[in-house]
Amino acid sequence: MRLSAPVYHLKRRARLLSRRENVPLHTALDRIAGEEGFGSWSLLAAKAAEVKPAGTLLARLLPGDMVLVAARPGQGKTLMSLELAVAAMKQGSRAVFFTLEYMHADILDRFRDIGIDPAAFDHQFEFDNSDAINADYVIETLRSAPRGTLAVIDYLQLLDQKRENPELMVQIRALKSFARERGLVLVFISQVDRSFDSSGKPVPDIGDIRLPNPLDLSLFDKACFLNKGEIRFHAT
Repeated sequence: MRLSAPVYHLKRRARLLSRRENVPLHTALDRIAGEEGFGSWSLLAAKAAEVKPAGTLLARLLPGDMVLVAARPGQGKTLMSLELAVAAMKQGSRAVFFTLEYMHADILDRFRDIGIDPAAFDHQFEFDNSDAINADYVIETLRSAPRGTLAVIDYLQLLDQKRENPELMVQIRALKSFARERGLVLVFISQVDRSFDSSGKPVPDIGDIRLPNPLDLSLFDKACFLNKGEIRFHAT
């Protein structure tokens, strides 16, 4: 199934349509679904749920993996990472979301954007937006986490923004060693360089990761790139 945009973008379009034309939201959703070739929004949502790319990516991951989820702004990398966390929790694992960007209420809203009730995972999901987040902080927080825990770090380029933090390369090497030792999966949301041009290639790749500071990207095991509803997985 190929949609013109991610499902959450289509929902936003429907909300705007509902307000602009003063029609019920369910009517607007059905109209957007019709534009995508579906008879109703429920049919589109059901079909989208069957092919959640997060499940495809999770099936490729092994304990100890370091993963990049990268895209330009507004392409769904945060939601993709949350869907990956949900897929892991549905399999019985714990998930932790470290962020230097979002408040807790923002993440709860993102859960709802992907059709998930956050209360369903109360005892499996942990949110952390401490200003102290860096490699040492993540390692200390996850030191007693059970094997198979999936942690999302939002986002890669902010880890060494503070001068007192170690260089990014040093932090990623420490996190890689820790993830391997403890059997955890670490997912890093990453920015893509502004020079990326989708007219040349539909989806960014490892060469498009924005690196304000030196980093050996071979420290990551797998990567997921998103652009305009298209998703591609790569081994790094």
